[in-house]
Amino acid sequence: MNAIVALCHFCELHGPRTLFCTEVLHAPLPQGAGNEDSPGQGEQAEEEEGGIQMSSRMRAHSPAEGASVESSSPGPKKSDMCEGCRSLAAGHPGYISHDKETSIKYVSHQHPSHPQLFSIVRQACVRSLSCEVCPGREGPIFFGDEQHGFVFSHTFFIKDSLARGFQRWYSIITIMMDRIYLINSWPFLLGKVRGIIDELQGKALKVFEAEQFGCPQRAQRMNTAFTPFLHQRNGNAARSLTSLTSDDNLWACLHTSFAWLLKACGSRLTEKLLEGAPTEDTLVQMEKLAVLGAPSFRMLAWHVLMGNQVIWKSGDVDLVQSAFEVLRTMLPVGCVRIIPYSSQYEEAYRCNFLGLSPHVQIPPHVLSSEFAVIVEVHAAARSTLHPVGCEDDQSLSKYEFVVTSGSPVAADRVGPTILNKIEAALTNQNLSVDVVDQCLVCLKEEWMNKVKVLFKFTKVDSRPKEDTQKLLSILGASEEDNVKLLKFWMTGLSKTYKSHLMSTVRSPTASESRN
Repeated sequence: MNAIVALCHFCELHGPRTLFCTEVLHAPLPQGAGNEDSPGQGEQAEEEEGGIQMSSRMRAHSPAEGASVESSSPGPKKSDMCEGCRSLAAGHPGYISHDKETSIKYVSHQHPSHPQLFSIVRQACVRSLSCEVCPGREGPIFFGDEQHGFVFSHTFFIKDSLARGFQRWYSIITIMMDRIYLINSWPFLLGKVRGIIDELQGKALKVFEAEQFGCPQRAQRMNTAFTPFLHQRNGNAARSLTSLTSDDNLWACLHTSFAWLLKACGSRLTEKLLEGAPTEDTLVQMEKLAVLGAPSFRMLAWHVLMGNQVIWKSGDVDLVQSAFEVLRTMLPVGCVRIIPYSSQYEEAYRCNFLGLSPHVQIPPHVLSSEFAVIVEVHAAARSTLHPVGCEDDQSLSKYEFVVTSGSPVAADRVGPTILNKIEAALTNQNLSVDVVDQCLVCLKEEWMNKVKVLFKFTKVDSRPKEDTQKLLSILGASEEDNVKLLKFWMTGLSKTYKSHLMSTVRSPTASESRN
């Protein structure tokens, strides 16, 4: 999973600061970054946990090396940091975990080494400890954008007998560019991050109580509260988190927790494409439907995606079945209900794809309905350009297609985003068949992810309409057509998935105990 997890701290002297972050590397580390795998390099003993091989790189740097690392780091200068703003000592090479299954490395240091990543993490840190705060200041919140990434942030307090109010403010943030995946991971992240926070707060509480019992600090704290410049003269605006928790292995433990969190969050949600990918033959047949003309094809595809009934009248049974096989690829498998050929009209609740003989009468209310589209197939008048015997049996040029509906869709109408993207993929002459194939697969996966988020938000959590409108805006589905599409696609979710989600969300204690 491409994400970064970071621990942040609000320093009363220096403001929001990133203390510790863990990122994922899919490529070999650069020379000199502590990626030597040969033994005898001064590294500590390795251990395994959850399929991840842990290596704490503790190779000492010379003064020259330490100065080089400090000067090249994108983080703040040493003079701008106090004890509370610093996690690893200068020259510390950080921590690295190797996932033997995927050859992925999880690297932890105080700041990301890449300047762009440093900027993203820095901005998320500032927002999580300033403007993006939930009521009561402690708790989770979601924010972000396409440019700077999306953030799951959980703010919390750590007890400190010398701090103003006897507590310090921290946050754990998870940053990724995939908004849908991050929203889907909210329950998992909330439970696991809350566990890390509880452990930190428990350790700090023991230290706080021991200090208060042995030597009450209230008088000293009250005196220093009115002399803020005393902190500046001493150079220590805040105590280190290691001191507050009395845990010398704190950063190694946090690295283990953050690395496991990234690995587990990336592997817990797996999508299985049950409906299968469109084959090359299907794509060729879909391109042949261009004989309908751009406006008619758009009208037909619009009704298919919205879940309206598609009625295909033709004397050629094979043609009807072939058309339905092509059109069904635009929908999740759970949304497809086909009656391939019938001698009488069938109601829309029974099927959204209906094949009929040319002589079957369609009820008047269906002919005028805005929730149905009718395709009538007739034999085309023979053209002198296509003499007898020169026609391809598989060609659609020998047919005429008449597409009608009580709700015609204008060619210049904005329509659902997915329809616009399907049209763009099919009409792009620079894309190969394989690329178009993958485009259609990815589009369905993307929109099914939105459907799952909407189902969880509206049916499981029972959020009010105002919150739902905000969610639809975040998902990029605030238009009326898109809302209708999402509700129809929601019917394609399996009963097993719905019941599992209901039971998991409503019984969080049982779920956590199983984990």
